[in-house]
Amino acid sequence: MCFHQKPDRIAERYNFSGFMSLNTLRSFYYSAPEKLAPLLGILIAIVGVLIGAALGFVGPLITVAAVLSLAIGIFAITSLEVAFWSVIGVITLLPYGTLPFKIVLTPTFLDMALGGVILIYLLQWMGGKRRRLNITPGHGAIFMLLIMAIVAFTAGLKNGPLTPNVIRKFAEFLLSIAFVLVIVDYVDSRERLRSLTKALAIGAFLTSAIGLALYVLPETISQQILDSLRVIGYYKDGGGLRYIEENPELAMRAIGFWVDPNAYGGTLAALGALLAPQLVSEEPVFEKPWVMYVIFGSVVLMTVLTFSRSAMIGLVCAMLFVATLRYRKLLLILAVGAMIMFILPQTQEYVLRFVEGIRGEDLATQMRFGEYKDAFVLIRRYPWLGVGFSGTPDIDIYLGVSSMYLLLTQEMGVIGLAVFLFVMVVIFAWGLQNRKVILENVSLAALWLGLHAGIIAMLAIGVFDHYFVNLEFHSSQTILWLFVGLALATTRLALISADPKKRL
Repeated sequence: MCFHQKPDRIAERYNFSGFMSLNTLRSFYYSAPEKLAPLLGILIAIVGVLIGAALGFVGPLITVAAVLSLAIGIFAITSLEVAFWSVIGVITLLPYGTLPFKIVLTPTFLDMALGGVILIYLLQWMGGKRRRLNITPGHGAIFMLLIMAIVAFTAGLKNGPLTPNVIRKFAEFLLSIAFVLVIVDYVDSRERLRSLTKALAIGAFLTSAIGLALYVLPETISQQILDSLRVIGYYKDGGGLRYIEENPELAMRAIGFWVDPNAYGGTLAALGALLAPQLVSEEPVFEKPWVMYVIFGSVVLMTVLTFSRSAMIGLVCAMLFVATLRYRKLLLILAVGAMIMFILPQTQEYVLRFVEGIRGEDLATQMRFGEYKDAFVLIRRYPWLGVGFSGTPDIDIYLGVSSMYLLLTQEMGVIGLAVFLFVMVVIFAWGLQNRKVILENVSLAALWLGLHAGIIAMLAIGVFDHYFVNLEFHSSQTILWLFVGLALATTRLALISADPKKRL
């Protein structure tokens, strides 16, 4: 009996009904073994040869990763949830990975993962699975930002060559922002929100483990591991391990597979902010509390080892936000962490770096001051719409500065920056306006606080760094808008939970 019910269960579980009828599936199910056995044998042989060739040419690490990625990609076609997991997995583990061959351009893993989410989402609309769009007050502001970015891009086309690479990176920028709309529509239940939060927590732990392994292994072995990633787009122009002020005589900086230690540290800070409320939550996403302590501890450790001062400032700001609104216990955790930093001999170099940064004595801070000065020259000349994303009209100015807000102003002008800040104001205004109702919801309070704290961390980091809006850092852009989408979805869920008749 169970055997005969299996096709129906498969169709129901993976939602095949939009693609084929149950009769077709049932017929295929019973006849496939007999009709397709020879073809299946040939296919297995071909796959075996390809895997063997890959082992010989690119090594076991890349081969295993490719096989797993292919398996996940095939499985993701059947489930939007798995497609979201794949986006989170790529962002945290292989943020700059690309296919080893070109399809006009070289697609990145993140391009394919996001494309998979959008494709499945659109198929659900076409198949009738979705009939009503979930919206929030943030949607109007998001559309304004998308329109503003397109206007600035179009107005700035005369300032630089319109290369396929520029088009591709700008399209990724728009896709990351538009991703918010899909997230809010998909996350329409507490279970889906908790599932994606778990995926982010697991991704945070795995990327921390990778970063720690590369940090503690002998440098020659760590460099060999990084060199093996060249086949998927890493380090094509050289590079690898990173050091303070790019000086091998100084301390090494943790990078994981993120290439840039600052971007790695900023992402860890955002993830740490998300996880911090889970340490004291009445209903954590993992049933066993020690699991979250291990994950959070690993994330904080690796944030410290990136020697990214802006990342640590962002994490502290985020935890203060959470402690101010609800969980005062986090103040004790912050106090203990500060004592450890100031007391342990191993952390004195880190404290010294902070002091040098505040005084403006180290090379990195002095370079930032120079970038800020140059950025204001550009902004004074082109204040309203900026110069776009492809180049600058004058040879004595350039695009690029270590500040998210100044970079946005360079690219989209004061108007573009104002629209971006308006998006953030809407998110926090809507949430804080309803914080009493939200914080009374035990199952959502910690998630809501963590997601908004993550955005706080990224906004604080943005004062000193640029990667959350820089077109060269697609994964960093995407994690910002992932948090925005989840934050809006959480506020919406909390309000609906308080008043089920309310339609948002």
